[in-house]
Amino acid sequence: MKRATIESVHTLSAAELEEISGHAVPREFRARTVLMTEGDRTDALYIIIEGRVRAYVSDADGREATLSVMGPGEYFGELAFDAGPRSASVITLEPCRVLVVPSADFASFVKRSPAFAMHFIHRLIGRIRTLTNNVRSLALMDAYGRVARLLLEGAVTEGGVQFVPEKLTQAEIASRVGCSREMVSRIFKDLVEGGYITVHSDRIVINRKPPARW
Repeated sequence: MKRATIESVHTLSAAELEEISGHAVPREFRARTVLMTEGDRTDALYIIIEGRVRAYVSDADGREATLSVMGPGEYFGELAFDAGPRSASVITLEPCRVLVVPSADFASFVKRSPAFAMHFIHRLIGRIRTLTNNVRSLALMDAYGRVARLLLEGAVTEGGVQFVPEKLTQAEIASRVGCSREMVSRIFKDLVEGGYITVHSDRIVINRKPPARW
């Protein structure tokens, strides 16, 4: 299976994971545990071994916007490298096992390992490209276009069937694309009635590519 996302090609390899694990402390967390909060002091890098987490930003009224969902082999907390405050909050979506690398050890490891330093640079480039695409979507696409893009980018193809393997609720989709859950519900209704997607309990099957605009 191959995900059509930039993020997935920047996960740590088994060799890289083994090398950096000597500087890390293993931790386990329950689902719905906040691992870091926006604005907190930066003190560590987190590497996901098992489970998934969600990075998000929020306002004073409790409204949230999802930045990304990460899984095994991915890492977050890169701002540990410059000691600045956390730019986003991260919460576990399911039970997780992570490696926590203190910021001093992380900086030292990057300096000693050119291979990982290049990986780190490519990871940051991938993040910039993703953020650029997200800003473009918010500025230039309507809600329908943003929902269609999210589904297509999260899809995999297996046995000739294209589908989104992640169990996404309409509320989660709304948080990711920056619109209301009611709007997502209307868009899904139109996509289903148009034969573009089929919604199952564990996946969303893409029968044919949705049009760029509705």
